[in-house]
Formats: sequence, C-alpha cells, structure tokens
Amino acid sequence: MTQTRNGPLAGLRIVEFAGIGPAPMAAMLLSDLGADIIVIDRLEPSGLGIAKPTRFDVTRRGRRSVALDLKRPEGIACALALVAKADALIEGFRPGTMERLGLGPEICLERNPRLVYGRVTGWGQSGPLARAAGHDLNYIALSGALSAIGRAGQAPSVPLNLIGDYGGGAMLLGFGIVCALLAARQSGAGQVVDTAMAEGSTTLMASLFGLAAAGLHGPERGTNLLDSGAPHYETYACADGEWITVAPIERKFRDELLRRIGFDPAQFPDVDDRASWPQARELLGRRFAERSRAEWCALLEGTDACFAPVLSLAEAPEHDHAKARGSFIAIDGVLQPAPQPRFSRTPAAMPTAARAPGEGGRAALGEWGLPAAEIDRLEQAGILRATADIPEANGTAGAR
Repeated sequence: MTQTRNGPLAGLRIVEFAGIGPAPMAAMLLSDLGADIIVIDRLEPSGLGIAKPTRFDVTRRGRRSVALDLKRPEGIACALALVAKADALIEGFRPGTMERLGLGPEICLERNPRLVYGRVTGWGQSGPLARAAGHDLNYIALSGALSAIGRAGQAPSVPLNLIGDYGGGAMLLGFGIVCALLAARQSGAGQVVDTAMAEGSTTLMASLFGLAAAGLHGPERGTNLLDSGAPHYETYACADGEWITVAPIERKFRDELLRRIGFDPAQFPDVDDRASWPQARELLGRRFAERSRAEWCALLEGTDACFAPVLSLAEAPEHDHAKARGSFIAIDGVLQPAPQPRFSRTPAAMPTAARAPGEGGRAALGEWGLPAAEIDRLEQAGILRATADIPEANGTAGAR
C-alpha cells in the first residue's frame, strides 16, 4: 500500500542513517511535515543511546525502516540505490564514518548530483576536536552557553540536552536541509550541510553575546536579568511546595503583577536599580509563599502579569491551553508533542508510531522502485531485513 503524506514537505524523499540525538530528531521534524523518510538501520542493535521499547522512541515516529548490512558490498549498493532516488540524506556519525563505509558525500553526490547531504556532529566536520567523542554537555560547555546557566556562586547547572542536541543540532540541521533543498531546486546542484552542535549552541547565544558586548550581561552567572539574577525574572515556591514563574521585564507588566498580588507599584523597590534586587526578591518570595500554585493561577493566568505555573511532564498535556491548541497527541498509547509548526493550507497528518528496525521497509522499498525480486534476494542473502508495513494512522495532528 502506498503511503500518503500530508504537510508542506510532502513529495520529498529522504534517506536517514539511524543514529541517536539530533539526527533522528531532525528527521522526525521533516517527517512530521510530510517528507517520506526511509531509515537505514543496522541489522544488529548498535548499543548506542538509551534502550527502550520501540513505541517509546518518539523521535523515530513517522518513518519506515530497512535494516541493512553495510559491511557487505550488496548492502552498500542497496543504500546507494535509495540515495539515488532521494532529495536529501541525514547522518549523525563521527567525521569519516560514512566515508569509510563508501557512503560519503563525494560518492553519493556523484550518484545523485541534486542530493542534499545533511550531517550533524558535535564539533563539526573539521577542526582539532572534530573526531573526539562527546555529548550535549560537552558541546554547550565549549560554546559559552553552559557557563551562563546557573545560580550565582554555584556550579554551572546541567540542563537537559535541549541546547546542543536539539536546539543547536536537530533544529539547525532541519533548517539547513530545507535551505539546501531550496537552493537545489533553483540550481539543480546539491551540497553538504555541515551542522555542529557546538556552533549551533553558540548561534542560540547570539543575543547574549550582543548583550555582553554592550555591557548589559555580566560574566558572573546568576547575576543578570535573564539568568535568575533578577527578582522579576524568576521562579518562586508556593505554599503547597509547587512553583510558579514571573517574568514581567517591562514596567507596565511589572505594575500589573504587583497590583494583582497586593503591592503598590509606586512603593515597591525599583527593580531597574540592581541594588534593589535582594529586597524585591525577599518581598516577592514571601508573598508567593502565602498561597498555593492553584490560587496564584486563578489570580494571574491569562493576565499581562507575565506569569505561568511550573508544570511537570505529566501536568503539561493536561493544561487547558495545551488541550485547546491540541499541543499533544497520543500515538500507540504514548502521549507526545504534536507536529509543529502549524500550517494553514498544508497541515501535517497524524504521525505513525515509531517502527522497529526493518519494520515497514518492504512497502517503502517497493514505492522507491526496488524490485520485489531484488528485495527477496537481499533478504535471502542476509543483507536486508524489511518486513511488511503496519497500518497507517489516520486523522490530523492536533487532536488528542
């Protein structure tokens, strides 16, 4: 059965070499928006990443898989046959890995001159650290981002791997691939997209570099407007032990907050003067500790006080705003974020559940033009595993 794709990227074909972190996330973003992606998995488990049942591997959603033995020439030939029919390729291995396999950019672009060859690594394809191992925390440390995150006088806080892996890696890789696809459409020539998580993290810090250069963001973390230094851009504990956030940077929003929580703005310490920050923080901390989070939500949510409760992973999908927007969807019983962003004319379809290595591959290979006899031959030779497709999910993303 031919897989139908909806979304602004419908009609694009992408080959993804299975990996961890930013590469599958970038592929998920492109697949969510309509790209037809075949994942090339290993025949045997790689042992990389955090082991979990397939249906919980959310960033694999929406793609069909073939498992290939890339140590054998026939496996490489099969991969190149797919590359020849693809608009783009995604890989997230250390520099030199794809070249050693015989699937580097030179060979792939020779086979398909229009190909966009998307690569994501920690340090980039060149430079003295290019071949060194690392993870998100290492990359954001080198970029300057980690140094700026944390409380005053304390060690840098270890954030989730959102900055390097996903913001600086997956998002920029997806953006770069789409940009290169537009260029290929105009010129007929493909190219390599070299995405480095360390550099992507630095890009995310662009405004902070500007503030620092202007003398508006000091080098000591936890002492500035946006890094927990300011009392009016902060988290506060409530009477029930839950937490809230306030962020009224502008005076008119601060006045709104102060009036609603029982302070006279004219008498409250002027937080535009940093010398007043300790006193203002103490006053706000005591006031917010007087009521529960639910009580503060009833008073402040939906106002211009720049307020929001700190929600857990379990609570976030249940918030009225998330429900109204359809921000989360359930696929195979797993609650997860809906495809983003939203498009008025070409909305994304409901993604299918994550597939195990090889699952759905037979149908995908047939649609991409590989003859059934060749699929049978590769399977019988132990080079390929490509099982029957699974039923497609129906509906439009956004409904829970």
